Amino acid sequence: MNSLEDPKFRSLLARLHTESEAQRPALMAFFEQHGPASLAGTEEAVQAGRPFWRDKLVAFDRDKAEFCYLLCRAMNAKRVVEAGTSYGVSTLYLAAAVRDNGGGVVIGTEYEPEKAKAARAHFAESGLADLIELREGDLRQTLKQLQGPIDFMLLDIWTPMVRPAAELVAPHLRPGAVLIADNTASFRDAYADYFAFLSAHGFITRTLPFEGGLEMSVKI
Repeated sequence: MNSLEDPKFRSLLARLHTESEAQRPALMAFFEQHGPASLAGTEEAVQAGRPFWRDKLVAFDRDKAEFCYLLCRAMNAKRVVEAGTSYGVSTLYLAAAVRDNGGGVVIGTEYEPEKAKAARAHFAESGLADLIELREGDLRQTLKQLQGPIDFMLLDIWTPMVRPAAELVAPHLRPGAVLIADNTASFRDAYADYFAFLSAHGFITRTLPFEGGLEMSVKI
């Protein structure tokens, strides 16, 4: 089974990616005026930028999302964690892979209540809601309770939250589990703590040549 070939599912994904792309000019204008601090600065800078980002999809790029789908299929992933759900676009790819692997769960996290509400509507529309557990709030609290083994984790979130999320999930990762983190080339310095964590815990990691850099790390 390949859910990405389902016409209704493809239509939903296309619509969401189009909506996200339509917001790109506003994102570029914001970056030109304020820089990247609201994404990759201090936690205080991220909090200050939340009013702007609250209604932005910031959807995971299609090629990266499809790559994650393929990885999950190849690994026969059953238990997946996603840090940074937003409107749920990347979550849909992960849940589709889990369904096509025979079932399981994607545990998503989202801080903004309005984004969580929109994501749940998209999950219902896709028919994948029964495979997704969306936890709303600060991930440093919502990811405290997990059951392993976890096969795959996607980190598509503001950089100050990347290491805290990885620290909470890492004890539950099975050997061979994969972590994917986005934009690790664009925000290399901001990811320093995350790279230190990977090194200290024996992960094998490579920066893949997707736009902005996509970090693929394997637990050994």
